[in-house]
Amino acid sequence: QVELVESGGGSVQTGGSLRLSCAASSGVRITGMAWFRQSPGKEREAVAAIPIGGASQHYADSVKGRFAISLNNAKTTVYLQMSNLRPEDSAIYYCAATTRNGWSPLSAVGYGYWGQGTQVTVSS
Repeated sequence: QVELVESGGGSVQTGGSLRLSCAASSGVRITGMAWFRQSPGKEREAVAAIPIGGASQHYADSVKGRFAISLNNAKTTVYLQMSNLRPEDSAIYYCAATTRNGWSPLSAVGYGYWGQGTQVTVSS
């Protein structure tokens, strides 16, 4: 019902910026989207989340003030603008979507659809 394709990953130096994009193709209405990340040897963690209505944004403490999640005007793409990147931000970043009417924005259990992931590498 929902297909998600991430893009925009790459390699940058500490302090650099990247903008990730996730294009959604859905036969049903998506109610919320989020970004998660996972690095080798670590569990997947939430990064940011946004309801499709765009009324609010949610961020993990580790990225608050540095990352920004947003939607395009058509609400078909979710972005993650990443600034002041640090080596510890290096991970595969995954886009996720939910069709639920209620969910915890930064909890993975509420998201039933996932993209293939895009690699972000931040060098020192």
